[in-house]
Parts: sequence; structure tokens; C-alpha cells
Amino acid sequence: EQISSMPLLTMHNRQISWTPLLVLGYLFYLLLGAMVFQLLEKQAETHFRDQFQLEKLKFLQNYTCLDRQALEKFVQVLMEAWEKGVNPEGNSTNPSNWDFSNSFFFAGTVVTTIGYGNLSPSTVAGQIFCVFYALFGVPLNLAFLNQLGKGLNAHLLTLERWVQKPGRAQVHLAIFLTTGTLLFLVFPPLLFSYVEGWSYGEGFYFTFITLSTIGFGDYVVGTNPNKHYIPIYRSLTAIWIVFGLAWLALVFNVGADLMERFLQLKWHKSDVSLAEGATTKLEDEPEQPRIHIPS
Repeated sequence: EQISSMPLLTMHNRQISWTPLLVLGYLFYLLLGAMVFQLLEKQAETHFRDQFQLEKLKFLQNYTCLDRQALEKFVQVLMEAWEKGVNPEGNSTNPSNWDFSNSFFFAGTVVTTIGYGNLSPSTVAGQIFCVFYALFGVPLNLAFLNQLGKGLNAHLLTLERWVQKPGRAQVHLAIFLTTGTLLFLVFPPLLFSYVEGWSYGEGFYFTFITLSTIGFGDYVVGTNPNKHYIPIYRSLTAIWIVFGLAWLALVFNVGADLMERFLQLKWHKSDVSLAEGATTKLEDEPEQPRIHIPS
């Protein structure tokens, strides 16, 4: 009995956690993303940079009263204006970025940690208030989304029961995913395409980047100076973002839990198969004669 239990003890001691595999997979995923983004974007960036330099040369040739230094200074002014949230296009009659609707939208991007980056406080008082507003607002937002997620999850069976008892729970989960996908990922790009003049692909890109709180800021609703938006447009968008965040966060949690279960199950099966193989090998070996040594 002592001899037959030794391989199992050995396999238990040699059992390796799946966490290192997850770490390696995570790093590999980052490296893969870096290589793909570099392959897709670097050449286009070089093209746009060369094109921009060519446009500046053409501008200097057409307006000989300007020199390169004056042009570079004007470009710097434009960059500073953009960083302060002022769109260089249009004129001074453009609507304010800090009316109530836009301020409400900005407050939502702060507490949800989206942070588009196209608009930020420029005064010291506004910056200090933003820090403390986020300090209390982010936990409040997390508590609100958590409670909202519980409300959404109340109409579903838990993932544990879904895994153990497939059937009706799978139907409920499919309805939940399908309805949420239509409401938050499929239909909104149609509206944004109509209002903002984007393509459907650009609208879908904005939708996912926003609801996932990535928030690059390259596409933001209600910022085109050549369009006239209804006053509550951005406020309604902020409300849509809050409910979309709760839904997508729940989807991400389900995906993360399934991924962890898959990794644990796969590694557990590997360990079990190794242990069974070692046990089978011992059973196949002929029993060795026992030598009794008198005390």
C-alpha cells in the first residue's frame, strides 16, 4: 500500500498551478497585439506624416509672406487649442464645451474612467475639483454598476448552474447576450452614423471603445462644429453609456470566469491523466516478492 500511494503523492507534489500559464499567455497576447498594430499602423503613420510635411511646404509656397518659423508657431497654437478642448474648425460661434449637457457628459466620462482626452479642465480649481470628484465618484460608479449588474443578473441563472445544468439557462443566457448586443453594440452605431456622419464601422468602433472604458478619444459624439445637436444629445448618450457599461462588464466577467474555468479544467485533466497513467503502470507491473526480515 505504501508503494502504490507514492506515485500519487509524487504527482500531487509535482502539480503545477495554471497561473504561470495564464501569465505567459497574457504576455504573449500583448506581444502579439504589439506586432499586429505595428504592422497595420506604422506604414500609414509614415504616409500621413510625409503628407502633412508636404502640405506645409505647399502652404509656404502659396503664402510667401510666411516663413517656416511662423507656420510652426501657428501649428503650435492649433495644437494647444485642441488640447484645451477648442476645435480649430469653425469660428467663435461654436457651442461651448462646458454647457450643462457637455459638462454632464464629461462628468460621466470621469466617474466611468473612460477619459476620452479630448476635453479636460484647464483651470487649477477645475483640476483640483476633478481629482476629488473622481476620488469619490469612481467608487460610487463601481457600486452603482455592481448593483445594476445584480439587477441584470437577477434575470439569469448563475454561471455555475449554467455550466452544470445546460438547457433553459443556456436559452436565458443567449437571450441576454443577443438583446444586449442589439441594444448596445448593433443599433447605436446606426444612430451615431446618422447624427455624426460616421460610417457604420466607425460608429461600431466608437461604441465598443467607449463601453469597454478604453476611450481613445479619436471619436467622440457631439464634437463636430459643423453640426447642430439637440441639447440633450450628449446627456442621453451618457445614460446609454452607463447601462452599456453594466451590460458589457457583466459579459466580460462571464468571459473571464469561463476562461479561468477552462484553464483550470484543462490543467486538472492533464494532472489526472498523468496520475492515472502512473497508477496504471504500477498495476501492470508484476508484484514483487516481499522479503520478511525477522526482527
